[in-house]
Amino acid sequence: MTFTPEKLARLKARYADDPGGRMYDPTYAKVAAKVFSRGARPAPFVGVPTFLTAPFRQVDPAAPDFSGLDVAITGVPMDLGVGNRAGTRFGPRAIRAIERVGPYNHVLKCAPIHDLRVADVGDVPFRGRYGLHESHADIEAWIGAMVGQGVIPLSVGGDHSMTHPILRAVGRDRPVGLVHIDAHSDTGGPFDGERFNHGAPFRNAVLDGVLDPERTIQIGLRGASGYLYEFAEESGMTMLNAEEVAEIGPKAVVERAKAVIGDGPTYVSFDIDSLDPAFAPGTGTPEIGGLTTREVQAILRGLDGMNIVGGDVVEVAPQYDATTNTAHAGAQMLFEILSLMVASPAVRG
Repeated sequence: MTFTPEKLARLKARYADDPGGRMYDPTYAKVAAKVFSRGARPAPFVGVPTFLTAPFRQVDPAAPDFSGLDVAITGVPMDLGVGNRAGTRFGPRAIRAIERVGPYNHVLKCAPIHDLRVADVGDVPFRGRYGLHESHADIEAWIGAMVGQGVIPLSVGGDHSMTHPILRAVGRDRPVGLVHIDAHSDTGGPFDGERFNHGAPFRNAVLDGVLDPERTIQIGLRGASGYLYEFAEESGMTMLNAEEVAEIGPKAVVERAKAVIGDGPTYVSFDIDSLDPAFAPGTGTPEIGGLTTREVQAILRGLDGMNIVGGDVVEVAPQYDATTNTAHAGAQMLFEILSLMVASPAVRG
């Protein structure tokens, strides 16, 4: 097709005096009407940072009220369960500061901050900073208040030990399934006498009866800790190592995940160390040979329509990454999980 003066005239007639946000395609227009509702899209570098620029909602820890929300995004700045490099307590703050994510998911055709009733409700109100078990109890109580009010929790850590108390809250009425993207299975036993470390949350959740191992798939496993995965094998978890993901591709991974989790309630847990350190060096236990950001995005997006009842992004330790790429990747995956909740029966139902 030749770019004729007539075509130029048509484009000028439609777009030359566009004040910003005027769209003619119905799909784009629907999003633009929300994003530009005040005449212009807010500048990403102004205001107080919140997760994915979600509205902030002050919640009283003494009487937590999450009413009116579909999804509550909360920070979990706690790294008392780590076994190597500490620092993931700074993960929530680093991810809040990432300003160039969203609002539109061009693959899932949604703008989750606008399509859902969602808010950044601040951080878990910890009673102290030194007690791992006390902190886990605080996490369970905070997430339990959300679940009890019919709100889907989306959490940002923090080390991976936090997912055990979250699952205790999310799965307290029935065990849930799990899509777990990680370099490590996190089904190990006690380390140095501590059972509730960040290498064991999913063993603990299964033993508590809140996680169904036969509806659990772990994606991206690699590294030298494979000898610790006996519990995952014996309990019936499906494990895909990073080499298998590269061999079969994201589409086949998604089909395997859907076959494992079925239509039942499912939690999504994304550990930033599932990514190769080339993409995310800022974490406590990096493992080379990992997934790419594009692979993880494709896998998460492939879960669209699944019954997602909660999710988290964990193990971002920003001080090990001066580029902020790790926090940026974490924020993007947080956005992908939130996007899944737009079509989740747990929200729509």
